[in-house]
Amino acid sequence: MKVLIPVAGAGTRLRPHTYTQPKPLMPVAGKPIICFIVDKLRDAGLKDFVFIIGYLGDRIRDFIEERYPDLSTEFVYQEHREGSGHAIWTAREVIEDEEEVFIAFGDTIFEADMPQILQNPHSCVGLKRVNDPREFGVAECDDQGRLLKVVEKPRIPKSNLALVGMYKIKEVGLLIKAVEHLVKNDIRTVGEIQLTDALQYMLEQGCDIRSIPVSNWFDCGRKEVLLETNAMLLNQSGYASDAFNLPEYDNTIIIHPVSIGKNCQICNSIIGPHVTVGDEAVLNSSIVKDSIIGNFAHLDDVVLRHSVIGSNARIRGMDLSLNIGDNTEIDFD
Repeated sequence: MKVLIPVAGAGTRLRPHTYTQPKPLMPVAGKPIICFIVDKLRDAGLKDFVFIIGYLGDRIRDFIEERYPDLSTEFVYQEHREGSGHAIWTAREVIEDEEEVFIAFGDTIFEADMPQILQNPHSCVGLKRVNDPREFGVAECDDQGRLLKVVEKPRIPKSNLALVGMYKIKEVGLLIKAVEHLVKNDIRTVGEIQLTDALQYMLEQGCDIRSIPVSNWFDCGRKEVLLETNAMLLNQSGYASDAFNLPEYDNTIIIHPVSIGKNCQICNSIIGPHVTVGDEAVLNSSIVKDSIIGNFAHLDDVVLRHSVIGSNARIRGMDLSLNIGDNTEIDFD
């Protein structure tokens, strides 16, 4: 089974960070978003990955090849980013001989029973109940969990079951036929060729697709969700730094849970709770909580809360909530 991970999007809702950093490489709870996806699928026994890249795709390719040398990886370039369905169409030649494929969007972190999904004899999709489904693909199901209809971003949803960006498809030929139908007839929803519409075409052709409940799902496309995801994961076992293995930072209070990277210099500060600090960061005389600090960032005499600070950013003397991109220098003195 091949795994398809579309990661070609520009991540406009996370700007200014995504001007220089692909969204899937944004850090959460100590590691990039895409690592949560790849690690979970690799741990489930999947080894054959296809990444559909576009915007800043070289950075994603370099990262994956360095981080996962044990995996079989291919990279397909999506020159025109016209939606999730178009991404699958771009990779059609790579999957056309596969008996089944697993599709996972590269900016979503999910927690689900992977053996249950992989052993399911039917095609299946991950679903999660949400309060406002209008921003997502929405599914209607019968009492047995069989999909009846899927709609992308409906104005008046008839269900609160959101598609979480996780799909196992057994009818690969029909999937390719579905996206071909959308592309050749230029069928778009919200201006793009959607995978949701391809799934609806498959349902109309009689395809039996089942729903799989997802216990947790984080669509890390906005600053607020990114920080919420960071906090929730740090609260779970296995993500935060071990309090007993952290270095002794000079005159510093660490309020757990936090994730602090390698070779950080921290002094005269209060860090936490729910803070991720990247490698080689320097924090002097600062108070930071509920925030993500990038690699090589330098904070001096600042108070930060609910902030995302990019790699190599420098900030001095301030008390605000910021959304600062990579390679930025700010001096409030």
